[in-house]
Amino acid sequence: MNATVRAAVSRNTVPLIVATALFMQSLDATVLSTALPEIARDFDANPIHLKLAVTTYLLALAIFIPASSWVADRYGAKTVFRWAMAVFALGSICCALSNGLMELVAARALQGMGGAMMVPVGRIVVLRAIPKNELVGALAWLTMPALIGPVMGPPLGGFLTTYFDWRYIFWINIPIAVLGIWLITRFIPEGEPQEAGAFDTTGFLLLGPGLAAFLTGATIAGLGLLDPITNVLVMGIGALLVTLYVRHALRSAAPIIDLRLLSIPTFRASVTGGLMFRIGIGAFPFLLPLMFQLGFGMTPFQSGCLTLASGAGALLMKLLAPAILRQFGYRPVLVFNALLASVFIAMPSLFSSATPWLVIMGSLLIGGFLRSLQFTSINSIAYADIGPDKLSRAAGFVAVLQELSGTIGVAVAALGLELLQHWDGRAAIDASHFPPVFAGIALLSALSVLIFMRLPKDAGREMLTKDLVKTPAEPVV
Repeated sequence: MNATVRAAVSRNTVPLIVATALFMQSLDATVLSTALPEIARDFDANPIHLKLAVTTYLLALAIFIPASSWVADRYGAKTVFRWAMAVFALGSICCALSNGLMELVAARALQGMGGAMMVPVGRIVVLRAIPKNELVGALAWLTMPALIGPVMGPPLGGFLTTYFDWRYIFWINIPIAVLGIWLITRFIPEGEPQEAGAFDTTGFLLLGPGLAAFLTGATIAGLGLLDPITNVLVMGIGALLVTLYVRHALRSAAPIIDLRLLSIPTFRASVTGGLMFRIGIGAFPFLLPLMFQLGFGMTPFQSGCLTLASGAGALLMKLLAPAILRQFGYRPVLVFNALLASVFIAMPSLFSSATPWLVIMGSLLIGGFLRSLQFTSINSIAYADIGPDKLSRAAGFVAVLQELSGTIGVAVAALGLELLQHWDGRAAIDASHFPPVFAGIALLSALSVLIFMRLPKDAGREMLTKDLVKTPAEPVV
């Protein structure tokens, strides 16, 4: 290792350690998607029902992320980060030892609780440990694992599932977590104590259970786990709790999720348009491996080698997105790129078992490229008009909706497959079920254009002139 590399590593020790957690989480999400059909066969379950393993994790993130900043202030960011990584590892062990769908779902919920504290608190650790004049370089270390994970995850998950056992996709988290915990203990400073303030207990008890009840009811509809009346009742209770939270949030001085931020046009467009666009994206990594494996008869490894193209396209776009935004501005990019990206979300509806692999990979590469540009634009414009005093609340709001959109996307895609399967009366899913669902989720993503068109022409101009189009990456497919 030369002197330049040694100096860079020494200067970025804390970001590199936090990057361990980000890499573990992004890798875990992408390897699981590739293994879902094989897990379904092992559990003798309908592959569509495995949506619960995905949505439960995302829902746990959405419920507990709002509390992460307060918990870090109250108990110390280093302590919470270390325990969060341990909980995530424990959840991974439970996933690997699961012998049925409900056991896996419970283990994924535990994983989600760890992940909800691990990634946001990890970012807090970096922000508090790194001087402001070194922050851009430090954050660059954090973006890479979130981009590399989706590139490595599909082929790695496919390889382990095809040639070994799907349980290994969870066991690989353990050495990463052990290394991360040791590094946290050894190298991350304790930091100055922070004033936590009063926790919004009322808001947390309304919003968390409300979201959980409503989305759980929507997700398990049609699975036969609850009778229809009970299922509707669960969803109704969830909707009531969320409604009560809205009333509470508009009256509270410091709600756990501040809905008053929606009065800011750029933030409102980012979160509402972003929610709509991400619903399609959330469904994509769930549908694609199912179509390749159940519809086209591919092995998990073959499926994973194809889907890595999306992650590679996203990685490439991260180098070009700032220049594109500076050249064209936020509104044109958000509007026209949403349409282009939606076309490529629908593109798998044209695939068949005879489609050349190079054509499939080329389509997924371009699609990943376009979706990454949209994510960068959505993420950065959210903070265009947010003051420093509201930054943490805005970040929490964005993070919650980001995870919820994934949950909704998977639920919508699974419902579409179930309805088509019921419509034609077939016992198993085949290739003919996927094209209408891909077209449907692409349409949902395209509808985000109606929101982005309402942005002012000069929206986010200050972000571009100050070269601030650098935001933490999010998982892409």
